[in-house]
Amino acid sequence: MHRKPFPPALVVIAHGSRDPRHARAVHALVRRVRSLRPGLRVETGFLDFTLPSVHGVLESLAAQGVRDVVALPLLLTRAFHAKADIPAVLREAPAQLRIRQADVLGPSPLLLTALERRLYEAGLTPADKSSTGVVLASAGSTDPEAIAVIAEIAREWRRTGWCAVRPAFASAGSPAGFPRTEDAVRELRALGCSRVAVAPYVLAPGFLPDRIARGAAEADVLAEVLGPAPEVARVLLERYDAARTPALAAVGA
Repeated sequence: MHRKPFPPALVVIAHGSRDPRHARAVHALVRRVRSLRPGLRVETGFLDFTLPSVHGVLESLAAQGVRDVVALPLLLTRAFHAKADIPAVLREAPAQLRIRQADVLGPSPLLLTALERRLYEAGLTPADKSSTGVVLASAGSTDPEAIAVIAEIAREWRRTGWCAVRPAFASAGSPAGFPRTEDAVRELRALGCSRVAVAPYVLAPGFLPDRIARGAAEADVLAEVLGPAPEVARVLLERYDAARTPALAAVGA
């Protein structure tokens, strides 16, 4: 009788932060992923500031005899971390590990559902959509691909019935032409939206989400970060399942 092989371990790679709320949110999300997929080994590694490090997690897995790993960037866009930092870390992994890097989480219709979940939890209802303008407040990036994705998400979300949706960036390093959260709030007011809501398109609390919150001072509604929303956990498993297929080349291959 042949035993069914173990599925590849899932290593969730988070950015890390000096803010302890960041790690708490990441661990809560990972717990939800585990609850949705009993039997799947899910570990968490951080790129910076927080332990365990990605390298430490990979070394531990290798020492325990694990051979197949899916490394999943806990990122919403394919910016510098996904394109450079994470591949560099994975190239330094123990040689006996076969690692596939999964795609980032966004864009995904499930993430739009998660954003709306947070807005409804903050007090809006579906009946408010047509009279409410929404600021899609992301952390920000200088990567043209990431910028284009955020703008497209805002356009797509607007088509679901909101009065208007405007992207905004929190990072001071973001390019000119993209408003800060407070600027987008004022723009939506000027458009005549009856109320303005700010939806942070970020996964965990920290410095930039706090900046988004400060920029939302003149808004009527401020949603929580995505955190361990069930839709986010489902996206993680979608990306894991896609990376398991042989069509995705192993890192460094």
